[in-house]
Amino acid sequence: MGATTHRPIFLVLSVLLALTQNKAQNLTGSHSLRYLVTTTASRPGLQDSHISVVGYVDHMQFMRFDRDGDTHRIQARGPWVKQMGSEYLEMEKRNAMSYSNRAIENLRFAIQVYNQSDNDRRLQRGHYRHAFDGNDYISLNADLRTWTVADMTAQITQRRWEADRIAESFSPFLKFSCVEWLLRHLEIGKKTLQRSDPPKAHVTHHPRPQGDITLRCWALGFYPADISLTWQLEGEDLTQDMELVDTRPSGDGTFQKWAAVVVPPGEEQRYTCHVYHEGLPEPLILRWEPTPRPMVGITVGVVFFGVVVTGAVAAIVMMRKKNAGSHTVPQGGLKLDM
Repeated sequence: MGATTHRPIFLVLSVLLALTQNKAQNLTGSHSLRYLVTTTASRPGLQDSHISVVGYVDHMQFMRFDRDGDTHRIQARGPWVKQMGSEYLEMEKRNAMSYSNRAIENLRFAIQVYNQSDNDRRLQRGHYRHAFDGNDYISLNADLRTWTVADMTAQITQRRWEADRIAESFSPFLKFSCVEWLLRHLEIGKKTLQRSDPPKAHVTHHPRPQGDITLRCWALGFYPADISLTWQLEGEDLTQDMELVDTRPSGDGTFQKWAAVVVPPGEEQRYTCHVYHEGLPEPLILRWEPTPRPMVGITVGVVFFGVVVTGAVAAIVMMRKKNAGSHTVPQGGLKLDM
């Protein structure tokens, strides 16, 4: 028999650490400091685990930490991060190294609790809320002291974490350190993080095989990511009837999104798309605008008329030259017979 191939297993932790709004510091809207922690290990053990920690302010990446065994490195990604000083990046590195040890334990314990060492599993956590394999698992409550569990199996984790006082270890970080560093990011990186790029919006028209029409409202090149697209029929909201995709990164630091609605042919002008974004002085209201058909007949007629006029002018010139030639006096003078 050949050697057994072991698929890698993953632990993905998306930790939203703080949300703040501070008018006194000239901050508009809400901002977040978030870390995405990914642990990858090959079976049968977890000794060769790879851990990466990626930090974001809002949707902008500012650091990445990678650990492979005894090798670890950190990179500054945001254009403002170097201005925060080398001490800050070293602090992030120490925190990431410390948390990477817990990441291994979290993965090992998740496999143990669910007894799924022979199947790929994924653990996700947002707002310090956990889901296991797509289902609710355990989450830290707003009081930052107690947990909410989704099923009896998760109660095993709850008892373990309560015994280890996990909530208490995170509470000071969530309440104080995170907010402090988030505000620092926003202050130094405000040119990037606090800008408002309004969306460029338009409506496209797509006939369907069923005979009706899909109108798609596009919003492109906007920042920050928060935006609202809504279709209306003569003032009536069509939220329940439209298809809406998640906001997506454009790859250049901005975002894009679209919303679509199916309409009867010939009634496109009754539908309006409403775009709301903080970069807009007022909401955009868009309709599909049919592209004017090219006036082919008139264009050909003008060209033909031009040819006729040109031909007529050329003929007149030639006739004048011919007539003028018949009356030309021969060189040498007029000869008279006497």
